[in-house]
Amino acid sequence: MISVEHISMSFGGIRAVQDCSLEVEEGSITGLIGPNGAGKTTLFNIIAGLYRPTTGRVLLDGYDVTGRKPHQLFHMGLARTFQIPQEFSNMPVIENLMLVPAGQSGEKLLRACFTWGRVRAEEATLRKRAEDVIDFLRLGPVKYERAGNLSGGQKKLLELGRVMMAEPKVVLLDEAGAGVNRTLMAELAADIERLNRERNYTFFVIEHDMDLIARLCDPVIVMAAGRVLTQGKMADIRKDARVIEAYFGGAARTEAA
Repeated sequence: MISVEHISMSFGGIRAVQDCSLEVEEGSITGLIGPNGAGKTTLFNIIAGLYRPTTGRVLLDGYDVTGRKPHQLFHMGLARTFQIPQEFSNMPVIENLMLVPAGQSGEKLLRACFTWGRVRAEEATLRKRAEDVIDFLRLGPVKYERAGNLSGGQKKLLELGRVMMAEPKVVLLDEAGAGVNRTLMAELAADIERLNRERNYTFFVIEHDMDLIARLCDPVIVMAAGRVLTQGKMADIRKDARVIEAYFGGAARTEAA
C-alpha cells in the first residue's frame, strides 16, 4: 500500500532521513519504532505530504505521490492522525465527525441557498454515519459535548472516528497511545484491530509504547539515525543487539560487560 524508495530529507546541514526504503503491505498493521531523533516523524510527514523529500519517492497503492499535498493524498485514501489531537474544540463531537467528508453540497453558498433539500438530505446521511461511528467507538455519552472538553483518550478516539468518516485505504497513526490511560488504551487498540480485521484498513503506526506495538503490529520496522535498521516480529526485535544498541548505546555495552 505504501512504498518508500530511497528517501532522504535534509534540513540545512542536518540529514533527518538517509536513503530510507520500506514497504507497508495492504491490510497490515505495520509498526515504526526507534529512539528519539531516528527520523520517524520526518518520514511520516514526507509520506503525508507535509514535506517534499530531498531525494527518493513515495508510492501510494502503486502511484507515485511524491510531493503531493496532504489534501490531495486525503482524496486518494490516505488519512493521518497526530500525537496531539487536532479537534475543533468548540464544536460538539458529532459535528467534528460530520464535517470530515469532502464535497458536501452545503459547502457551496449557492447550493445551500437554492438546493436546500439536497443539503438537508446529505446532512441526514452524514449524521447517521457519524452516529454509527460514535456507537462503534462508544462515544455516545459525549456525543454532544464540546470536543475541547474531552479527556486525552476520548480525543484520540475522536481522531480515529474522523478517520473512519473519511473511509481511507491507509491510516498513519502518530503515537495513538500518548497521554491515554491504560483502560482507554485497551479500547483504542481493540478498535484499531477491528477496523483492520472487519474493514481492511491498513495502518502504519509510530508508537513508543512497546507493549502496544507488540499487541498490534506485525511487522515492526526499526529506524535509527534516519535509516531502517531492521524489521520483523516484535519478539525478535526485542532481542536484536542492534536495536538495544540504538536505544541504549553505551549503557547497553556497560551493562553487558
